[in-house]
Amino acid sequence: METGGETETAPAAAEETAATGGNGGSHDDTEAGPAPGPGASPRRRRVWLRVLIGSLAAVLVLVLAGAGYAWWRTEQALDSIDRIPDALPTLPEEEQPPRAAGDALVYLLVGLDADETPEPGPAWQAGAARSDTMMLLQISGDRRSASLVSLPRDTWVDIPGHGRAKLNAAYSWGGPQLMVRTIQDLTGVRVDHLAVLDWSGFRSLTDAVGGVDLDGRHMDGEQALEYVRERYSLPGGDFDRTRRQQAFLRSLMSRVLSSGTLTDMGRVNGLLNTVDDVVSVDDQLSNGELRGLLWDLRGVRTSDVHFMNAPVTGTDMIEGQSVVLLDEEACAPLWQAMREDAMPAFLAGDQAPDQLGGTVR
Repeated sequence: METGGETETAPAAAEETAATGGNGGSHDDTEAGPAPGPGASPRRRRVWLRVLIGSLAAVLVLVLAGAGYAWWRTEQALDSIDRIPDALPTLPEEEQPPRAAGDALVYLLVGLDADETPEPGPAWQAGAARSDTMMLLQISGDRRSASLVSLPRDTWVDIPGHGRAKLNAAYSWGGPQLMVRTIQDLTGVRVDHLAVLDWSGFRSLTDAVGGVDLDGRHMDGEQALEYVRERYSLPGGDFDRTRRQQAFLRSLMSRVLSSGTLTDMGRVNGLLNTVDDVVSVDDQLSNGELRGLLWDLRGVRTSDVHFMNAPVTGTDMIEGQSVVLLDEEACAPLWQAMREDAMPAFLAGDQAPDQLGGTVR
């Protein structure tokens, strides 16, 4: 039909009617309606594309916001861990043992007994406390295994500047730095970082993971603390006490690792919120290093962590004191394996010391 020189074909009119909703009104692009099929108009497909992109962007924003909050919470928790100033020896490199091979790390864990821990204040005060526990923790360079070696607190050693004495006197006389230096001189193993553990703080940490299983019993924090502190009723005295402490750490580690804590940032933050009551670390250990360590250890299982005591020849009375004598010949290959990041191979050989078994007194 022709009117006023303008021609409108029937198909064109029908298309316009469809585009305006059939009533001549305006069309609202923001109402996407059902998902367009293969034959949908280009305009409708564009509307749905914008809706899809907007939805994905909103989800991405929420994910990033959640990740940012989790990172902030982790950073806050790590900041709350006390740092011990000047905890590591400041001697020139040539006067200290070389660091362990490759990417292996060595931590010295120093435990303070609950009834010997000084009042809140500086990390160390001369004569305020003697270290109750000394353990060298070596983490393999591939982060697939770890080895923990306990040194008896009554081990008779040379303490720089003080002569021969029991090992735990080093902490009393010179704090963490003298303790680290003494153990480095004794073993030839370089200590990368130090962690001072307050056994009394493990009550809250134990309760935070739902308790631990020890000697066929499930223990809460208070019961576990009594378990690791017991000494006088044990046939082997401090030797049995050390085994109990190792058993406790193994059970606690099992609870953390088996629950997938290290792969869940929410659980990591919950755990870290109690750690500041338990541990202080040297001021050279940064938050980034701690985060990296947690991430690196996510694949480690309890069976990959080996607990043992440094070999000893027995006890003796020296200067009126009951002391422990290390078996230097048996210890030599152990320290060498730690330095060379070769602990799994060493522990599989016939020179390895007895490891912590399933039965502990």
